[in-house]
Amino acid sequence: MSKKNVVLAFSGGLDTAFCTVYLREQGYDVTTVTVDTGGFPPEQLERIAALSQQLGAVEHVTVDARETLFQGYLRYLIAGNVLRGQVYPLSVSAERACQAVEVVRVAREKGTQALAHGSTGAGNDQVRFDVAFRSLAPELELLTPIRTLSLSRQQELSYLAERGVHMPPKLGSYSVNEGMWGTSVGGAETLDSWKSLPEAAFPGGELPADLKPRPLTIGFEKGVPVSLDGEKLGPVKLVEALNALGRTYGIGRGIHLGDTILGIKGRVGFEAPAAHLLVTAHRELEKLVLSGKQLFWKESMGNLYGSLLHEGHFFDPLVKDLEAFLTSSQERVTGEVRLVLHARTQVVEGVRSPHSLMDAKVATYGEANVLWNGSEAAGFAKLYGVAQMLSHRAK
Repeated sequence: MSKKNVVLAFSGGLDTAFCTVYLREQGYDVTTVTVDTGGFPPEQLERIAALSQQLGAVEHVTVDARETLFQGYLRYLIAGNVLRGQVYPLSVSAERACQAVEVVRVAREKGTQALAHGSTGAGNDQVRFDVAFRSLAPELELLTPIRTLSLSRQQELSYLAERGVHMPPKLGSYSVNEGMWGTSVGGAETLDSWKSLPEAAFPGGELPADLKPRPLTIGFEKGVPVSLDGEKLGPVKLVEALNALGRTYGIGRGIHLGDTILGIKGRVGFEAPAAHLLVTAHRELEKLVLSGKQLFWKESMGNLYGSLLHEGHFFDPLVKDLEAFLTSSQERVTGEVRLVLHARTQVVEGVRSPHSLMDAKVATYGEANVLWNGSEAAGFAKLYGVAQMLSHRAK
């Protein structure tokens, strides 16, 4: 009898290492797939591939999905100025959706009968992978060994050690998940709503005391970042450059407190320099070129888009409707934004665009202008307040 084939979303960590060996012993031929959404240096990808072979996988596939991540997910988060709770970039949410799509694509190419992931039953990722796999490939068997067996970390380590596989012990006090759109940091402090993470817990570490202000200019074309300090860059290179630069200033560090998909409150530390710099700059450019009503509804639609992505609803048809709206809203979002970096913060210094709605030749706020005269302004102000005047009288 021939074995079943399974494609496993593989990070190279303890959980997915356990899944590889366990599934193989359950009679599956395991193909491991690592989807690079940023945060994987070449030597780490090589280590992951070697580990897969050591664990007995029949094949390992590495997918460079950084460009896919930007074009399919991050460009809409920028267009929507999406920061959950006004602070947290949806780095993990976007990565998991992108990774799930790529894993399914590989499974289809390989003609496998099953899909697997190594998420536990405690967090958001299990829901994101489950929903994506069942939406995109409902005919394939779904295997979740870690969640099904409810094993502790020590039990997984012992299981692998008995089979000659010795995984390195967890190093340090913090769990770090690094990606192109941000790095999440978990530790004892994030389990308590009162405590804060020390500077050393963030990938950028403690900041030097002698940081000098650093000006930079980000250019956009139709809402997409295209240049840094006048140099044209592709989106992946630009995001990576902003991460490297912003990290030295501690830009985009914080702790997000919010609701998980499972309905409980959760806290996570994060460091996301590029996300914070790009959203800050993009929002300022939109203020210059979009109408007030566009800005109002964009904020609502952007928040809705972010919620759908974060909560595992990325494959609901509404997502594509929102992407169409966000794309349409970016037609005039072209120009440059000038920022200055300081320790832990960025300041907008200026913005310019060929589509600017701010024209000093026509109207200057608080001063005279050529669009109306004083008597016309007085009539407008009187009519503008009629409804409130009548309401007040009715009291």
